[in-house]
Amino acid sequence: MVYKNLVDVLVAHNYLTQEAAEKINLERLQSGQSEEEIILQKRLLSDLDFAKVKAEFLRVPFVDLTEIGFAPEALALVPQSVAEKYKVVPYQMDPKDKSLWVAMSNPLDLETVEFLEKKTGLKIKTAMAEVKQIESFIREKYEREKGITTEVTKALDEQKIDTFKTEGDKRQKVSAEAPIAKIVSTILEYAVKSRASDIHIEPLEENVRIRYRIDGILQEKYVLPRNVLEAVVSRVKILANLKIDEKRMPQDGRFNISVDGTEVDLRISTLPVSYGEKVVMRLLRKAQKVPSLPDLGLRGLALKNLIESIERPHGIIIVCGPTGSGKTTTLYSVLDKVATAKVNVVTVEDPVEYQMKGVNQVQVNVQAGLTFASALRSFLRQDPNVIMVGEIRDTETAELAINAALTGHLVFSTLHTNDASGAPPRMIDMGVEPFLLTSALTCVVAQRVLRKVCPSCVTSDELKSDNEAVIKETLGPIYDMIADKWKRDGKTMTLPHPNGCDKCNSTGYLGRIAIYEVMPISEKIAKMVVEKTSAAAIQKQAMDEGMLTMKQDGFVKVLEGVTTLEEVLRVAQY
Repeated sequence: MVYKNLVDVLVAHNYLTQEAAEKINLERLQSGQSEEEIILQKRLLSDLDFAKVKAEFLRVPFVDLTEIGFAPEALALVPQSVAEKYKVVPYQMDPKDKSLWVAMSNPLDLETVEFLEKKTGLKIKTAMAEVKQIESFIREKYEREKGITTEVTKALDEQKIDTFKTEGDKRQKVSAEAPIAKIVSTILEYAVKSRASDIHIEPLEENVRIRYRIDGILQEKYVLPRNVLEAVVSRVKILANLKIDEKRMPQDGRFNISVDGTEVDLRISTLPVSYGEKVVMRLLRKAQKVPSLPDLGLRGLALKNLIESIERPHGIIIVCGPTGSGKTTTLYSVLDKVATAKVNVVTVEDPVEYQMKGVNQVQVNVQAGLTFASALRSFLRQDPNVIMVGEIRDTETAELAINAALTGHLVFSTLHTNDASGAPPRMIDMGVEPFLLTSALTCVVAQRVLRKVCPSCVTSDELKSDNEAVIKETLGPIYDMIADKWKRDGKTMTLPHPNGCDKCNSTGYLGRIAIYEVMPISEKIAKMVVEKTSAAAIQKQAMDEGMLTMKQDGFVKVLEGVTTLEEVLRVAQY
């Protein structure tokens, strides 16, 4: 759609009413200022949204520099001094049509485009980007990423990319100073420094994408040339002691690295995909401190109910949630609370993610016949007080865990269900007798993890009526209690707004927190489980007894300024 002016675009996207737009046009005529200057002065929308609107008005592509990876060979074509002077970011290169994509705050600056074409010898394609993002990108990529840019350029120039020779069982690799070795080293170092939990090396048709999972969200950081893929994968395989010539079958391995004194254990998984081999590396920090239950996000009645269940001498406590929802971290926090010199604590895990003092941790080894079930049988002969089973995956493990709880042991485990009320029906579906389950089960915890707003750049937005209605409907009477507290403190209710800064890598979020629902098994709930009542009816009874759902817990944390409404809806809307 073609717009006559910027104000029309703002009206079309509901940033302005038609009446407000007419006032801006009148002000423009009276003051002589441009409509852009007036819009920016009035702070009608964020800088990022304004850049998007302006791109739509000018009919040019828009790029969010926080959501794309950059190509080191593209960065090498434009010196830092030129990028800073003209406020341009070279982020992608297409060798086929000899073009270079450049992000600019003014993509219609033909003089700068002509200069860059002469400088690089390539056709320049422009995209609109927000000024602060351009400045941050130049600062970060040119100053912090010099290593990988230089080494990718060297690797492409040499066309001898960290070659490996195979002679029988002997494998020789070139010096660790080779460009590819340094590229892999840079990829790993960035992961440790940015608090990433996983690294994805993904082959695409024309390039190789490097993504990091930071605070639970995958973020693309690098785009490498296609012809370095084999060498990068081979380098990782050498480090993980995998077969470099086996490219048709998935492989698993591990190795350790140390970055600035931080010891990290990496679990490697390779997988043949359409355009080559994909590598995923899981980072497990050895010296990571186990957080306390309040640090994780537990509070109030939920915390009280969980602690009371933990303090019982026997029974089973189950933590529920999908993969990556922080279940294991919660169990480690619980174990850290109960593991004293007076009790014998044994765990079976796949894998062992934290090394805990005073805890006997067993790693599952299916090939050797060591499964959750077989380990659990052995544990009962080890005079345990507390048993942790990493996951209840089958009927045998479920029955053994229940029996261990009934014979005087305190058992912790995890289960894949959406919420707390779904755990008892799932266990019954696995073949556990309802009367045995209610005798053993003391508490069910369900959780999700979401990102916390960055304290360095967070601002507050006024609570709008549509958001207020959503929160009020979900929280019910709890909302009125919170609103009264705000009123007593003489404040109006606000919501946190993430802006982005260097500390949070321009995302607006830093660190994570969990939202919980803790359901103790009361007499009424136990009776409902025996009668095989539906999960929805069990949840209603638990809420009547004071349980907050995960969504409610999330909205409370939003009103406390810990996270955003969008984050809660992203993880708890089901």
